[in-house]
Amino acid sequence: MPERDRTDHLVALVRRHLGDDVLGVYAHGSATLGGLRPHSDLDLLAVVRHRTAYGQRRSMTEELLEVSGGEGRRPVELIVVVRGEVRPWRYPPNREYLYGEWLREDYERGVVPEPEADPDLAPLLTMVLRADAPLYGPPPAELLDPVPPEDLRRAIVAGVPRLVAELPDDTRNVLLTLARVWSTLDTGDIRSKDAAADWVIARLPAEHRPVMARARAAYLGHEEERWDDLEGTVRPCARCLVREIEGYDPA
Repeated sequence: MPERDRTDHLVALVRRHLGDDVLGVYAHGSATLGGLRPHSDLDLLAVVRHRTAYGQRRSMTEELLEVSGGEGRRPVELIVVVRGEVRPWRYPPNREYLYGEWLREDYERGVVPEPEADPDLAPLLTMVLRADAPLYGPPPAELLDPVPPEDLRRAIVAGVPRLVAELPDDTRNVLLTLARVWSTLDTGDIRSKDAAADWVIARLPAEHRPVMARARAAYLGHEEERWDDLEGTVRPCARCLVREIEGYDPA
């Protein structure tokens, strides 16, 4: 199925389960930051009027399990927010619903996503507003408030310890996300992961550049993701990135 048809299908899925409460559905992520890559998710944000019911979240999750990932299908990441929870803006914001493939095993065991506070909404909503890519509904600025720069910075830094813990199991994504955090802290821009890697490679000490170059090449599908030939260099590279992030001075 062509990507646009898949996106239209996902918008219809959201509206089918959440009905007239859906105010808007927006693309963000790789699709709006230079184009989808071989490992990219289809990233969507839905804004709704009211809190969702347990049955709505359960049935939407069950259908997403059938259409996300698998042979010839991109993984889907769907976030739902209630307009009144993010406008007027406050930190940390509350997320109403999350579907992501990394949680598939939980969903298949019957876990239903619940509303919760989510600092990661700060960079996500920033991307949505900057992309201005409505799939349904008005421009996102009509429903969402801008995220203050200080809240964007503290949100992306807050996730660093969790990222580092995931380095052995999700090496490519962790390295590229750390690169994006450093880049965003320094410039205020949210780049695609490969563009953030380019930015970081130009600033890394020479001994760490091969690790970041491998992560970038694997993300773009230019190389197989393997780290055995760079054994002993991945964690020092990650530590270097974390030092830059922790040492960031907004002044």
